[in-house]
This record gives sequence, structure tokens and C-alpha cells, in this order.
Amino acid sequence: MAERFHKEDLVVLLGTPTEDSSRLYALTVTSGDPSWAGALAGVALDLPVYHVAEKALKAQISPADYEEHVALMAMAMDVDAIALAVRGVREGQAAQRPSG
Repeated sequence: MAERFHKEDLVVLLGTPTEDSSRLYALTVTSGDPSWAGALAGVALDLPVYHVAEKALKAQISPADYEEHVALMAMAMDVDAIALAVRGVREGQAAQRPSG
């Protein structure tokens, strides 16, 4: 997809269940596979990435669709930690997990 379209026309939407998995996938589609094990090792796509449960994105989804497709999953996740991790990658501040 990234080769067929301009990156300005793409956005990556994650539905990953944890802070760590969200950070890993967000890093993969922005700066390349951080494990250096996959096809995107060293390939910086620089794509904007969001998580479906982020408040800013939730506001753009119809309440009925959010309820049907996301709400149950979001209740079982640490949405704030996931949003912070993905936002950190978007803003270039998440190469490592914050300590503390």
C-alpha cells in the first residue's frame, strides 16, 4: 500500500490490545521493524499511526459503530497507556518504553 499511494493519503489504524504491542506496531510502520526481524527492518515508512480507541479517533466514529466494533475491546484495555504509546511514536518520542 505504501508503495502504491502517497504517505500523505494513508493512515495506519491499530487495534492492538496492549501498550507494548501498540508501540511495536506503531514503530514498525513509522521507522521500521525495531526487532530487525521482519520485512520492514530498516524501512521507514513514516506513516501516521493511530489506535482505534484513542479519544480523538473515537470522536470520528459513529457511536453505533464504536459500540458494535470497539467498545467491548476498549473496556478490557488500558486505553490511556495505549494512546500515550502510539502518540509518542507519532510525535517521535517513543523509541523506548518510558521507565517508571
